[in-house]
Amino acid sequence: MDLSRRLQTVAQAVTPGHRIADVGTDHGYVPIYLIKNKHCEKAIAMDVNRGPLERADAHIEEEGLKTQIETRLSDGLDKLSPDEANTVVIAGMGGDLICRILRQAPEFFQAGTEFVLQPQSEWFKVRYLLHENGYQIAKEWFLKEDGKYYVILKAVEAKETSPEELCYPEETDYLYGHLLIQEKNPVLLEYLKKEAAKKKIIAESIRDGKNEKRALRYQELIEEVGQMEVVIGHMSK
Repeated sequence: MDLSRRLQTVAQAVTPGHRIADVGTDHGYVPIYLIKNKHCEKAIAMDVNRGPLERADAHIEEEGLKTQIETRLSDGLDKLSPDEANTVVIAGMGGDLICRILRQAPEFFQAGTEFVLQPQSEWFKVRYLLHENGYQIAKEWFLKEDGKYYVILKAVEAKETSPEELCYPEETDYLYGHLLIQEKNPVLLEYLKKEAAKKKIIAESIRDGKNEKRALRYQELIEEVGQMEVVIGHMSK
């Protein structure tokens, strides 16, 4: 079974030996990969819809892994208890949805569960939520696959550290990833340059707009470009 680079990175972010729960498992590829590569011994593949769960079941059976991977119908983390998994994986969902799932299950934060998260959008909301709940982002990945950009976060409990102490100094650290900026991630740099150029074109097209809404949008775009250019400047040194 060939895993996409995105999902392979998600799988490899899991701490070896952990029991995992894959929320929104879809085809069950991540738990199958982890078990087959002896990265972990037990996994729970979860989804809110029966169709994807049945597909996952079929793939798990094909691989002969029914004794090691359990499938479970669940809305987010509703049907899972913290003592069943050391790592919770949530990949391929919007940042808002990931935040909703985590907010509805605070017991996982309280238990110190490891999270491997791959939000498709609004990455900054996920970063804020992790810090608000006393978690630190241990590692971030930013990659490009088939023309799309993806961010992957590995988060762990920040013991003896208050949420206030965890806060990043700049808003851009939440928007684009403090660790990625510090390591001068080349894929993030490419993304920022493209996004800044795109926003400049849009801003120029509405620059002389007469109505208030266009004027406000123009100002927002100029501010966003300014933020990006500061980060680009730091990463290009």
